[in-house]
Amino acid sequence: MQPSKGRPRGGGAGQENRVGPLDGHDPVPAEEAGQLRYDDPWYDALASGWGESAADGAQGPPMVPSARTEDGTGAAAADVYLEVQRSAAFQEVRRRYRRFVVPAFAAFFAWYVGYVVAATTAPELMARPVAGAVNVAMVAGLGQFLSTFLLTWAYARHARLRRDRAALELRWDTQELTRGVSGGTS
Repeated sequence: MQPSKGRPRGGGAGQENRVGPLDGHDPVPAEEAGQLRYDDPWYDALASGWGESAADGAQGPPMVPSARTEDGTGAAAADVYLEVQRSAAFQEVRRRYRRFVVPAFAAFFAWYVGYVVAATTAPELMARPVAGAVNVAMVAGLGQFLSTFLLTWAYARHARLRRDRAALELRWDTQELTRGVSGGTS
């Protein structure tokens, strides 16, 4: 059962004209209950405005700029991203990513499918004892966990050594180009 937090308990049969105090806050009239101001520290101020109308005195939802503006800056910013995407540096980052991910996925997927197929089609092989009560299936199952951790480590290492620096440089270049297109404002 949930605590009442200061709310009056009742059958709820009648219309109440005031909302009871919550954790030391002053009561709020029922007509204003739909317009409660959140004093909760976990309340996301960026999400405020959802479900609130602009006629209530609250600010309306922020306007999202369109990709194409009258002065053409939005279109020029989109062109910057297309230009970066076509650049040799971006293509090299993507090539390095694919060179690692495709073979790693193929090897890991083959290892996983091999384990499942062996477990279902060769139960006598999987039941063969290795050491004491430990059998081949247990060793292969633990090998699945080990290979997952090794693949994660290898991916993070590859990204750090082969792609992160180039991707960060592309990011900075893109930000500088878009900042120049939009007139120095960010």
